[in-house]
Amino acid sequence: MSEQTRILIVEDDQDLADLLVDELSDEGFQVHHCLSTEAAVPTLHELQPDLVISDLRLPGSSGMDMLKHCRSGSAQPSFLMITAYGTINQAVEALKAGANEFLTKPFSMDHLILTVRKLLKHQQMQTEVEQYRRLLASDQFQGLIGRSRAMQSLYHQIQQIGPADGPVLVLGESGTGKELVAKAIHAESQRSTGPFIAVNCAGIPSELIESEFFGHAAGAFTGARGSRPGLFSQAEGGTLLLDEIAEMPFGLQAKLLRVLQEGTVRRVGEDTETPVNVRIIAATHQDLEGCIRDGRFREDLYYRLETFALSIPPLRERRGDTLLLARHFLKAAVQTKEPAIIGFTREAEQALETYPFPGNVRELQNAVERAIAFCDQAEIDRRHLPSRVAEHDEDNETRSLETPPRQLPTTNTSALPSLEAVQRDYIHQVLSITAGNKRRAADILGVTRRTLYRWLAKDDDQTDVP
Repeated sequence: MSEQTRILIVEDDQDLADLLVDELSDEGFQVHHCLSTEAAVPTLHELQPDLVISDLRLPGSSGMDMLKHCRSGSAQPSFLMITAYGTINQAVEALKAGANEFLTKPFSMDHLILTVRKLLKHQQMQTEVEQYRRLLASDQFQGLIGRSRAMQSLYHQIQQIGPADGPVLVLGESGTGKELVAKAIHAESQRSTGPFIAVNCAGIPSELIESEFFGHAAGAFTGARGSRPGLFSQAEGGTLLLDEIAEMPFGLQAKLLRVLQEGTVRRVGEDTETPVNVRIIAATHQDLEGCIRDGRFREDLYYRLETFALSIPPLRERRGDTLLLARHFLKAAVQTKEPAIIGFTREAEQALETYPFPGNVRELQNAVERAIAFCDQAEIDRRHLPSRVAEHDEDNETRSLETPPRQLPTTNTSALPSLEAVQRDYIHQVLSITAGNKRRAADILGVTRRTLYRWLAKDDDQTDVP
């Protein structure tokens, strides 16, 4: 576990408390100790621990009172109850009140540490499940819009990549929103308060590109009257997006690789290296492996940038997102238009949903903005859309007659699991995440415990989950 994992111990036996603090600190945890519930409650709110270990019998308020305080707040730490007076009834009462585990003194320290690690691992997995469920219920994430499964997967990847701080390679067709994804990664990182600078590698004249990136000293070349910091220095402590990285001159790629490896830059006209603290995000719509084969892109730079790589789905693969995006663009664009446009007709929505938008989100935004300009009524109709969008239905019907539908693979179909088998495996995965707690498993699955028990009863090969 991380050294940042925080444990609060509430125990009036000073000798036992000292032992617990020493043992758990040696395991790498950040451990705090209080002698009573009254002393622990302020610490609970200030510390926001990941786990609380509390004796049942304490001077003043009991461990059950401590448990109630833990379960009444927004933060929900794992809770381990310990006591020298354990009974089955007390254990049941504590578990019903929300305790995660119950240990009776005397216990071995190895057993306690194993229990602590199990509870913290369970809490971590539960947190990840809750984060993913919140993402599934959200239409927006860090400026990105979409509720499709492809976008939910992208959001989850950004959440994982954001805090990692290594270079990122963002791949996607033109118009998919690579800069928005880069900004989302920056927002999810520890550099979020630092600068975010985006530069198009294809938009800088070749004779100026090295100076733009690394800066130059006064007199370094004709016209360099004063010194100038480069983009790397300007992005110090933040993120630098290198858009269209495939267009970067081959000679400059070697210098970029050095920046990534050494963390230093050398300004044009200077002999000394200057340290820089910048996260690099590179983006392109091109096939970099093809560029490597053509001798236009360095293979070593590609593998360095590919530390974290993610692909943005094209709009045609984001089922259900087209209208969501269209309404967003409409709302953003009509705030100053009179008379106001309130939406799309059903015919216009059908045309938008059917058209594949090869230009992706950028093409959709342009189509909506054009429709707004030509709309003279309360709703945008099909006739207000660009002709390629409005007339696509008929073209699509013709092509559908000429092109056979895509078939599922016919090889080895016997290996494909049944729907019942997939459901059974998923139920057992959730039970594993919840450490066999059927009440919590039912909550995650969105069913009643009676339904969960009925499903498990149907599984003749089910193993007993405590």
